[in-house]
Amino acid sequence: MKATVNKSTCIGCELCPSVCPEVFAMGDDGLAYTIVDEIPTDAQATAQESADSCPVDAIAIQ
Repeated sequence: MKATVNKSTCIGCELCPSVCPEVFAMGDDGLAYTIVDEIPTDAQATAQESADSCPVDAIAIQ
């Protein structure tokens, strides 16, 4: 599984790295980004929770 963050949609609320720091971090631009190419198996549930909780639906899990 992979996660992507749409930077043009992201509002920098910091929810995703607070829920799943194994996959997401905040950049110097104040927007979220992914820090792994593949979501680790033990982080798949929290990565999905981050996507489901994103207030602007900027995260895609594939």
